[in-house]
Amino acid sequence: MADYTVFELGPTHLQLGATVPNLQLAYKTYGTLAPDRSNLILYPTSYGAQHSDTEWLIGEGRVLDPSRWFIVIPNMFTNGLSSSPSNLPEPFGHGRFPAFTHWDNIHAQKRLVEEVFGVERIALVYGWSMGGQQALHWGALFPDQVKRVCAICASAKTSEHNKVFLEGVRATLTADPAWTGSYFKERPVTGLRAMGRVYAGWAMSQAFYREKLWAKVGFSTLEDWLVRSWEGNFLRRSGDNLLASLDTWYRSDISDNPLYNGDLNRALKAITARSIIMPSSTDLYFTAHDSEVETAGMPNAEFRPINSIWGHRAGNPTLNPADETVLHQAVRDLLGDVTT
Repeated sequence: MADYTVFELGPTHLQLGATVPNLQLAYKTYGTLAPDRSNLILYPTSYGAQHSDTEWLIGEGRVLDPSRWFIVIPNMFTNGLSSSPSNLPEPFGHGRFPAFTHWDNIHAQKRLVEEVFGVERIALVYGWSMGGQQALHWGALFPDQVKRVCAICASAKTSEHNKVFLEGVRATLTADPAWTGSYFKERPVTGLRAMGRVYAGWAMSQAFYREKLWAKVGFSTLEDWLVRSWEGNFLRRSGDNLLASLDTWYRSDISDNPLYNGDLNRALKAITARSIIMPSSTDLYFTAHDSEVETAGMPNAEFRPINSIWGHRAGNPTLNPADETVLHQAVRDLLGDVTT
C-alpha cells in the first residue's frame, strides 16, 4: 500500500511548452493542520529522493516537529512518484518525456496548499539541495505567501561549475549501452553503478575521505561504502527519471521566468521572507562562496554556513548527528516560540 496521496492536477501546461493531460503530484503529510491553517511547513524533495528518503528528520525533537507543525512533503516531478518519465502514459514514453522546471514544481505545490489544505501563507519552506532550490523559488515567485525560508546546500541559480559537474554525471550515466540517445531501452545497471561512484567523489569532501569517516558510520572498507551507499542509492531509481531530474537541476534559476526575465538580482531582492541560507563549508558543487554572493542580494536573509567536512551531505546528515543539531537550531531560530 502506498503511504502517500496523489493530487490530480488535471491538464497542465508546463513552463517549457508541453501540456500533460493529467499531471500528478504525490505528497505525504505529518502532524495536524491548525484550525487557523497557520502551521504548514513545506518540505520539497531533493535529487533522486522520494519522501521516504527525507522524512527521517521529522519527529518530536527532530529538525521538523510534527507535534507543533503540519509538514507536507511534495515529491518533485521526475522523482518516480509524482509525474515522471517512468509513469507518464503514452505518447510521453521512449524519449518523448516533457521537460519539467521548478516553475512547474512550485505552481503545482501552490495549488496543493491552497486547494487541498486551504492555506494562504506558508509558515516555512525548508529544503536541501534541489529542495532548497525549490524553497528559494517559492520565496521569489510568491513572496507574499511565504513567511520563512530555510535553504540548505542549494542555489538560486545553478552555477556554471555546478553545470560542469552535472554534465559529468550525465555523461557517465548515458555511457551505458542501454542508452539510445533519448531514453534507456533497458535498466542501465552499469551506468547507475558508475554514476554512484562519480557522485561519491563530489558529494563528500576530501577531508571526509582523508579521515575515513565512512568507517565510523557502518562501512567496513572504502569499496563497501561505494557499493552500498552510492551504487545502491542510484540503483533504486530509473535512469530516465534521474536524467529528467538532472535537467530540472541544470535549468534551475529563480529569475528564468516571465516575472523577472532573467534579472537574478531583482529576483533575489523579491525574497522578502525571513531566511537562513546554509551552505556546507566543504560542498564541492553548491559552494559556500556562491551561496554567500546570492544571500547578499536577499533583503532579509542570514548567511549561516555549516562548518562540516561532510561536504554536500552536511545538509542531509542522516549519519551525522552533529550537523543535524546545526539544522535544528536554524529552524528553531526561524520559528522561535510562535506557532504562526
